Amino acid sequence: MAQVTVYTTTTCPYCVMAKNFLRAQGIPFKEVNVELDPEAARRLVETTGQMGVPQIEINGRWVLGYDPDAIMALWNQTNHP
Repeated sequence: MAQVTVYTTTTCPYCVMAKNFLRAQGIPFKEVNVELDPEAARRLVETTGQMGVPQIEINGRWVLGYDPDAIMALWNQTNHP
């Protein structure tokens, strides 16, 4: 099964929407709050070149922002190659 990590901040409404969407789809995920983890924030910007959240990593591939269609497309592609 794909590994999913959601990079968030404390006050981001789209992060809440992304997490709620993943839960509703039954997709397990790990959350990393970059506001509370400056090292994770630095690595995220180095990796994606983006500062905004949410950023969702699914098996090393990225969805930037809250995009349910892109999340599901990548999830399905990763779990059913």
